[in-house]
Amino acid sequence: MDRHDQSNERDQLHESEQQKDWLDTELGSSNREETMVRTQTKPSFVSRMFPGLVGGVIGALLTGAIAYPFIDQPATSVSDTNVTSQGTPVQTSSNVSDSSVTNAVATAQPAVVTVNNFAQSGFSSEAVEAGVGSGVIYKKEGDSAFIATNHHVVNGADKLTVTFNDGTTAEATLMGSDATYDLAVLKVDADKVPAVISIGKSSELKPGQTVIAIGNPLGQFENSVTRGVVSSTSRLVPVDTDENGQADFNAEVIQTDAAINPGNSGGALINEEGQLVGINSMKIATAEVEGVGFSIPVDIALPLINQIEQTGEVNHPSLGVSLRDVSEFPQGYLTEQINLPESVTGGTIIVEVQQNSSAAKAGLKARDVIVKINDKDVSSFIDLRSELIRDTDGTVDIEYIRDGKTETVQVEIQNANGSAL
Repeated sequence: MDRHDQSNERDQLHESEQQKDWLDTELGSSNREETMVRTQTKPSFVSRMFPGLVGGVIGALLTGAIAYPFIDQPATSVSDTNVTSQGTPVQTSSNVSDSSVTNAVATAQPAVVTVNNFAQSGFSSEAVEAGVGSGVIYKKEGDSAFIATNHHVVNGADKLTVTFNDGTTAEATLMGSDATYDLAVLKVDADKVPAVISIGKSSELKPGQTVIAIGNPLGQFENSVTRGVVSSTSRLVPVDTDENGQADFNAEVIQTDAAINPGNSGGALINEEGQLVGINSMKIATAEVEGVGFSIPVDIALPLINQIEQTGEVNHPSLGVSLRDVSEFPQGYLTEQINLPESVTGGTIIVEVQQNSSAAKAGLKARDVIVKINDKDVSSFIDLRSELIRDTDGTVDIEYIRDGKTETVQVEIQNANGSAL
């Protein structure tokens, strides 16, 4: 067989295999496995129903087990209501025992009073009620009793009266007040005083601790009690003490969510022992804010109240300088005229030094920039004044910048009237 014949045979064999592949494709291969072309056998009726029957039986058993305790309960009948001879339902006394809060209120409430401020109006010589607040009886001595309240409650009064817890009224004498700390002291005859409050320690308060505010909100609801917690034991709040529209002091206060409304001012903030821990003073009164009230810590108020009681005023320390904040001046002026480094962005500048003042005796001069007091940063004159007022030992360390150089000096501070502390 020559090569041509072998080639023809191969071509014929190839054509035969292609025809076979075409037939397999169109009709299905005759060599396929039997399981691929076998039709599935239809299951019997019983085999199809059996799983459903089993599931139904199990579901019924579970439902019955769950529902049985309820089905087995006997039907209850509602008895007739016990009524009085007039046909009204009989009232039942509760078995709730007194809590620490109710006991605290019962202890402290008799020592909280309403303070009425009367002032002359227009051309009338007769004083009319100009405001209402609250107060706390903190001391009884001999024939007199003393009441702590807020300066803004008694400010401008021509006449003051207090209404006690039992509704009796007495005239009160103003011993003195202090606008910076918003404190005032009144004196009344002791024979009408029903109780004196127990004084606690505000330094022992903790955030989250229960406190209770007692006072006369809105001047209409005497002996009102609100309950809350201590939100912060020490919060610095800028206040305008001279009412010129500019904050000039950072008041250190207790923040609480116990409701403190107008008329509550001067009232008591007490702990669960019924002890006075604060004098309620103010709240943030805007539509967007709720539950932010402030109280003067009793640890701060007590020595100031004693000063007012003894002298009629609070002795405020003074350096004897006039000040303007660094933030009030353009950077060019600070750099060229004051020689203040550009890195210093806070502080307060001495504009004038009074003769024979504490600052003059310590060597401080105009154009010195005070940046620290007692190692605390001074960003504005408010920081300086607040720290001066809180100082108790009569001396302060002041860090200042003069001609670009930082210096430190100890200053013996005096009262605003020039006398020693």
